[in-house]
Amino acid sequence: MSGEESSATRDLSETTGSNGEEPNVVPDLGGEPAETGSWSDEHVPRTTEVRGELDDSVREEMREIIARYPQSRSALLPMLHLVQSYEGCVTSAGIEMCADELGITAAEVSAVATFYTMYKRRPVGDYHVGVCTNTLCAIMGGDAIWASLSDKLGIGQDETTEDGRVSLERVECNAACDFAPVVMVNWEFMDNQTPDKAGELVDKLRDGESVKSTRGPSIGTFKEASRVLAGFPDGRAGEGEQAGAATLAGLVLAHEHGWAAPEGGRPELENTAAPASGSPGASSTTAGDNGGAQDQSKEGS
Repeated sequence: MSGEESSATRDLSETTGSNGEEPNVVPDLGGEPAETGSWSDEHVPRTTEVRGELDDSVREEMREIIARYPQSRSALLPMLHLVQSYEGCVTSAGIEMCADELGITAAEVSAVATFYTMYKRRPVGDYHVGVCTNTLCAIMGGDAIWASLSDKLGIGQDETTEDGRVSLERVECNAACDFAPVVMVNWEFMDNQTPDKAGELVDKLRDGESVKSTRGPSIGTFKEASRVLAGFPDGRAGEGEQAGAATLAGLVLAHEHGWAAPEGGRPELENTAAPASGSPGASSTTAGDNGGAQDQSKEGS
């Protein structure tokens, strides 16, 4: 017997019982699990009412949302935002109501609610602060902002301060790289942030001071923002600056130099394309007996 065979045989014998039976491969899972309720709810807000707000008026608003779409289940995303606008998160009661109104299962609703990160399964703060730590923001200081806020607030990813005012989340790219590093509060931009600026921002939010986004309206609560996302405008969409200097820099430069975008499309194809039906110059065609097209506009010529 070779050395390799001898070693393999020895290893196998060590894992089998003395009677040659198959070894017990069930891992040691430790002792009994902790008692129910031992989970720490230290960072779950105490001040946000979670249940009891979904009444018939909410059903009517859900039906209003459904009526906007040719296929009812397309309304699920704004309906989930509507639930959050009342409950502060997507609750089991909200999932059941959405499923009932759309005629789908609660499992199908849950699959959507757990796929998108904008839907929260436990209450967030009145002001949900998202720190972008994607590539450019991270390079420009996003990680430092995150670490500073986490330390200042005493909370981590998807956790909420004890007073229920502020929650914290690492977010992916906010499509605002020209203002990096960016922080969002209830999906409103706070541009060109630093650890100190972000710290002052959360202090104001916790103190109840009015805070205006750098490109957009004054910042409302998470529930108010969720209602807007559900398709019920608050009348503030046009408030504040809509596009900053960094975003418009290329357009300004083009105007200064008289630059213009090239003509789009494929002119060589557009010139030979048949006119749309009903447009001036369009000809009516019918299939002939031999399968060919007969141009009726030329009949009698």
